[in-house]
Amino acid sequence: MKTRILQSLAAAVLITLSGASYAADGALRVGASPGPYADFLKEAAKKANAEGLKVEVTEFTEPTQINEATQAGDIDVNNFQHVPYMQKQNESRGYKIVALKPAFVAPGGLYSAKYKSLAEIPNGTKIGIPNDPANESRALALLHKSGLIKLKDGSSINASVRDIAENPKSFDIVLLDEIMLPRSLSDLGAAFVTLNKGVLAGLDPKTAIVLEDKTSPWAIVWAARNDHVDDPRIKRFIAVFESEPIKNYIVQRFNGTVIPAW
Repeated sequence: MKTRILQSLAAAVLITLSGASYAADGALRVGASPGPYADFLKEAAKKANAEGLKVEVTEFTEPTQINEATQAGDIDVNNFQHVPYMQKQNESRGYKIVALKPAFVAPGGLYSAKYKSLAEIPNGTKIGIPNDPANESRALALLHKSGLIKLKDGSSINASVRDIAENPKSFDIVLLDEIMLPRSLSDLGAAFVTLNKGVLAGLDPKTAIVLEDKTSPWAIVWAARNDHVDDPRIKRFIAVFESEPIKNYIVQRFNGTVIPAW
């Protein structure tokens, strides 16, 4: 009897070790959008690979593909979106993706090719904002905080143009695809541009009329399918990402325009 018990325990240990080995041997697949987000994820992946954790960062040109791949199990974790965007994707597509923790704030801002301050923006100016619901709310929140408009509920993360309560300068709020906004600055008085799209288009965040700050509820988060949240490789990679060398890389690479959230 004692021998059988010991054999059973030994078998259980072997199974456990085999499972842990399998997890360790498989590369952690991380999804990101092109540009600055992918840059420092790749830097963290280099550090992780050097420490024995295999990490592969895949860039997707279309943001919706990242959550699609996450839900399908083609990638294990992603790092490109804020919680309001993730929630909209879950609701509209039936995904079961959850936020693990904030990674950084990539501040969106109001840019203009014509004006250098809020006070210079004249009555009736066309102001472009993203046409996807999550970033529409984000842009409106910044316009509200800047005093250009007033929303019915200034703290809402689900506001739409229908929630504009006051527009004293009669701004023409134009909804456009976020990729088009940087390219449309010559045709608009101003536009809200997310950091990723702005950097890709050659915009300097320091030239923004106004930027979001570290209090923004639109921090970029680590996100995974609900049954992957306890994957030890994800936890280990996040720990690598939150190390001092990667934090310094982010601060130096982006000169303070990307704000680490840890």
